Amino acid sequence: MKKSKRGRKLRLLVIASIIVIVVSVSLGLRNVKTSEEEISEPEEISLNLLISNELSNLEETKKLDSQIERFMKEWQIKGASLAVMKDEKLIYSKGYGWANEEAGVRMEPSNILRIASLSKLITATGVMKLIEDSLLTLQSRVFGEGGILPFPADNEISDPRVKKITIEHLLRHQGGFTLRAGDPMFSTTLMSRRLKLDTVPDNDQIIRYCASGRLGFEPGKGTRYSNLGYVILSRVIEEVTGDSYENYIKEAVLKPAGITDMHLANNFYEERYNNESKYYEPSNEPLVEAYDGSGRMVQRCYGGNNIKDLQGAGAWVASPSELLLFVASIDGKDGIPDILSKRSITTMTTSTPQKLPIGWARVNSSGEWSRTGTLSGSSALLKCQKNGITWVLITNTSSWKGARFPRQIDNLLKNGLTKIKEWPERNLFELKILP
Repeated sequence: MKKSKRGRKLRLLVIASIIVIVVSVSLGLRNVKTSEEEISEPEEISLNLLISNELSNLEETKKLDSQIERFMKEWQIKGASLAVMKDEKLIYSKGYGWANEEAGVRMEPSNILRIASLSKLITATGVMKLIEDSLLTLQSRVFGEGGILPFPADNEISDPRVKKITIEHLLRHQGGFTLRAGDPMFSTTLMSRRLKLDTVPDNDQIIRYCASGRLGFEPGKGTRYSNLGYVILSRVIEEVTGDSYENYIKEAVLKPAGITDMHLANNFYEERYNNESKYYEPSNEPLVEAYDGSGRMVQRCYGGNNIKDLQGAGAWVASPSELLLFVASIDGKDGIPDILSKRSITTMTTSTPQKLPIGWARVNSSGEWSRTGTLSGSSALLKCQKNGITWVLITNTSSWKGARFPRQIDNLLKNGLTKIKEWPERNLFELKILP
């Protein structure tokens, strides 16, 4: 066993060295300037360019691979991607099945996928950064006179409880917004009718409409999951920073964590990123009318919903490996430097029966944290286990179980990972080239 491990470490080192040489030469050529020009610094290289399935073809994980492949066949999943981190070391990253079956493209760990509500963890981190920078507090009021957002106007707010909504209320899904009239972020056609618009409503129009109406409960006195709440937080970030939500997150959150290949999703197939997986739905899923009012019939995962405008509620695309690099930067552990203070991390991972954690979906006293995400065409689950193992698995195919499907993923990985008694001693994060 020891000999095998040494062999793998040697092979990894050789591969990494080759990658470093190739990428370095490429960067050097790209940055060659005339003597009159300023020589630029080399660009940071995405982890996604440095990892491949070949690096995770391990003897120790053959049974796990077989379990995942059987699971995908049973649930008719076209493609999936799994990354595993142990004690802040990336020890496994592998794609399964197809990134694009029709084009004959296999899933690789370099493929990025929609992560749905895992996006809320990223947004929450951005808000906590603003709090650390003294640009916000958890008690900052969002609406009304003295609030952060300039709309709706104070006299447009019909329910005075709206003026009590704070940043913490939105972070913990306690803002008072309910789904009794449907989710406004997934009902653009209905919102257009309510607002008497001939076009798709933008987020400001949706926020203004919802904040002008009556709440379902007193802010802070109840909990109802709210995509709208995290869209409002996205808009708060823009108002406070004077920057776009996406750019602020990339510069203030992702870049310090060493992440370069995470982006806001686009809506239609032809708008996907070069290394983005294709998305699939169950074979019997009917076409729906496009969200943009064009009247064309589309797959729900490609135009049925306005995913891009979900922003911080559910619009990010990422690879599992870079997601784990992000988690390692907000977990409070020694090793990879955190981008948040321990106080902020503790605040995010503290919950009570009356209060959800911030960004995370579930935390418990044993130190397990998790976050799920589901959209048409994708499903994701991120889990930090008490044994030091953190993993994320993302599929590019919807399940008829919808939001309940991550539970099936959890059961799969809980069973599969426990059978691996010894992981190889390595860290694929070390492949990353820093400027």
